[in-house]
Amino acid sequence: MEHTKTKGCLDSLTLKLLAMALMLCDHLWATVLPGVMWLTAVGRIAFPIFAFQVAEGFQRTHDRKKYLLRMLVFALISEIPFNYLYYSSPVFPFHQNVMFTFFIALLLMLGLEKVRSKGMGMYILAAVLSLPVGYFLGTIGMVDYYGSGVVTVLIFYLCRQIPHGWIGEVAGLAFLNCKLLGGMTIPLTLGSWTLEFPEQGLALLALIPIWLYNGRQGAHNKAIQYACYAFYPAHMLILALLRMYL
Repeated sequence: MEHTKTKGCLDSLTLKLLAMALMLCDHLWATVLPGVMWLTAVGRIAFPIFAFQVAEGFQRTHDRKKYLLRMLVFALISEIPFNYLYYSSPVFPFHQNVMFTFFIALLLMLGLEKVRSKGMGMYILAAVLSLPVGYFLGTIGMVDYYGSGVVTVLIFYLCRQIPHGWIGEVAGLAFLNCKLLGGMTIPLTLGSWTLEFPEQGLALLALIPIWLYNGRQGAHNKAIQYACYAFYPAHMLILALLRMYL
């Protein structure tokens, strides 16, 4: 798919740094600042930005197989820090870190690109089937955000290829986050009415910076690339140690 620059003001590196900061907020809440609820609220915005970056990176990388391998390597590196962060144990087989979520999504996108050469009819059929397949694989794999996480990446990948794809992004993220993921709710009082809004629904706010993306990479070299990958396991390990010793 051909990507063109837009009039947005955020490049890829800026989006990554924003998502990393928001993820850090959420993980601070999960470890050393559990009473500061706004940290986890704003943290809901991080995952869709990362998911968009994975879909975008897949389209732009010069070597998709290396991209897939890199994601797998860092998924394996991140698993012990992830387990310590959430479960205070080096091993917890019932919940895998988010890089495994992205690895599954990358596998499916790689498969879709292979099907594309067989004709548009086959590609459309495969694209439709990839959504329930991705949801199934993410759920049985017990990866972070489960099937909804895998499908989020696929939504960004597929919606970038169609006219008015932003409608699909809004509808898809609303369904996944408000209906399927749900979770804690935020009470909203309107006169005599009190509505319960799912906190996970705040993830839709991620679409604002995503739509401000200008198609540019921003500052980039191998050091920056691997620093962004390493931030995930490194910050989880540091926070897990802080919780242990504070």
